[in-house]
Amino acid sequence: MPIVLVTGATAGFGRAIALKFAENGYDVIITGRREERLISLKNEIETNYKRKVALLCFDVRNSYDVAAALNSLSGDWKKVDVLVNNAGLAQGLSTIQEGNLDDWNTMIDTNVKGLLYISRIVLPWLIDNGKGHVINIGSVAGKYAYPKGNVYCASKHAVDAISKSMRIDMLPYGIRVTAINPGAAETEFSLVRFKGDEDRAKQAYLGYVPLSADDIADIAWFAASRPAHVVLNDIIVTPLAQASPAYMHKNNP
Repeated sequence: MPIVLVTGATAGFGRAIALKFAENGYDVIITGRREERLISLKNEIETNYKRKVALLCFDVRNSYDVAAALNSLSGDWKKVDVLVNNAGLAQGLSTIQEGNLDDWNTMIDTNVKGLLYISRIVLPWLIDNGKGHVINIGSVAGKYAYPKGNVYCASKHAVDAISKSMRIDMLPYGIRVTAINPGAAETEFSLVRFKGDEDRAKQAYLGYVPLSADDIADIAWFAASRPAHVVLNDIIVTPLAQASPAYMHKNNP
């Protein structure tokens, strides 16, 4: 059976993507920091879709933990067909001169270095297997900067550049690389950005219909299920109400 490895699978896009691939016959490797959520997802996949699940609990910011966890997988589990680099977050919303250094480090360490740590281990597996597909979850923030988004935008611009470079590096090996860049989506994203402030998080989604985690899972599956010679390189997806991070049309502004 084919295997998908999904980082940041405890909520949002990652959880929905893991379920979508399991629904379509994939065995799943799920990773994240919250073990109880990984266990719940594992049980759901095994019960509803009868697929095998490998659970790895670690923080992508720690290169040693990443290597130890991934290298603990048995030989068959290393025959990964699709890697989804989904783990990522935003923290804070401020001008650079008022920025929080801890927030900056968390975003760079997770969104950029975490993706690199995972890819450095898994890409050689895909090369050894002679096939594969990498799906990097970026953001419209990686295409356009917006007020007070500075470091988050920078981290997602880095994902955009890494995806382009990865596509070149993987070309001789026949490994596909897709970047999916969502706009406003109602997940835990805003709750994390605003550090648990539920009222402020809800304000981000008022007055329009945002994307959902299932929308992004559908797109990830569509990209992965194209014929082997077809690559969807770069996908930008927004809700109807959004033209770019800075341009929204809300019914109730």
